[in-house]
Amino acid sequence: MTIAAPALRPANPRFSSGPCAKIPGFQLAMLADAPLGRSHRATVGKNKLKEAIDLTREILGVPADYRIGIVPASDTGAVEMALWSLLGARPVEMLAWESFGEGWVTDVVKQLKLDATVRKAPYGEIVDFTQVDFNKDVVFTWNGTTSGVRLPNADVIPADREGLTICDATSAAFAMEMDWSKLDVTTFSWQKVLGGEGGHGVLILSPRAVERLENYTPAWPLPKIFRLTSKGKISEGIFVGETINTPSMLCVEDYLVALKWAQNLGGLKGLIARSEANADAVKTFIADKPWIANLAVDPATASCTSVCLKFTDARIKDAAAFAKAVAKRLEKEGVALDAGAYRDAPAGLRLWCGATVEQSDVAALMPWIEYAFEAEIAAQA
Repeated sequence: MTIAAPALRPANPRFSSGPCAKIPGFQLAMLADAPLGRSHRATVGKNKLKEAIDLTREILGVPADYRIGIVPASDTGAVEMALWSLLGARPVEMLAWESFGEGWVTDVVKQLKLDATVRKAPYGEIVDFTQVDFNKDVVFTWNGTTSGVRLPNADVIPADREGLTICDATSAAFAMEMDWSKLDVTTFSWQKVLGGEGGHGVLILSPRAVERLENYTPAWPLPKIFRLTSKGKISEGIFVGETINTPSMLCVEDYLVALKWAQNLGGLKGLIARSEANADAVKTFIADKPWIANLAVDPATASCTSVCLKFTDARIKDAAAFAKAVAKRLEKEGVALDAGAYRDAPAGLRLWCGATVEQSDVAALMPWIEYAFEAEIAAQA
């Protein structure tokens, strides 16, 4: 059987979930103002880093008394700094519903050796937050990048909690509303929703988190790269651009370009609107297709950034092989790069729908997914 390929192709086939697509119209010439070959501790470098922090605060609506720092090793580094520096003062609950959350569980239970309560949910679901004891320190991912499910809102987190909330928001920041009053530690990497380059993390601390840092000393030694205090006081320099280690000023410039692009969109509301529109394009396409579905069991928890899909057709003989073949075909056709499911996730596709992706490209890709599906079904025969 000959299957006709769609006539329209996405103008940009980059649907990777990190590093993600650059901002629309990106050109290397946009980075011409980067202070290359200059010390990040020189005035020009410090000013760039401070500007990045200030624009982050403005666009995300971070309260003035929260501290924002640029830290090494991407979101992973930011999360690890929080876990190693803050945990151990109170009992801990670890919440996991995808691979990165599982990784934080491993670090806390096996590396820090804390007797934590662990709550897990399978891919496509999130844990029942009504069962969580927020008088303990609670660690969770807002949006599961590898599972395509998210916390819909922070309503279930009590304002009068005694413990700290430590939130990995790497694929949620800049694409979802987050109630800062419910978050004590928030981390992300700008390589996600703003399409920045990898390697740098952002750490946001509430006054409660700072108080913990200044009044608690962990039982384990802290590597230099994790240290947020000096002589019992918060290292304020980290939160005005005096980074712990040397940042890439080229990557910082790239982040600044993306932040200013976000400003021109109308800030956070504009970014959220673009992500939601992209996810809606996928939702509309699969709504009447019996052979494909969103991995999210509850539509209320479906992500608007990392949209994960599963094939449901009974004719599929080997789910993993079939999904890989579809992703490979999409890549070979040049219509979707890096669209396969994460290696630890159920077989399927994962499409990044963050704000830097154009809705027209998402819409153009949808018929190609059907084309690749039908072609691989035929190839099984």
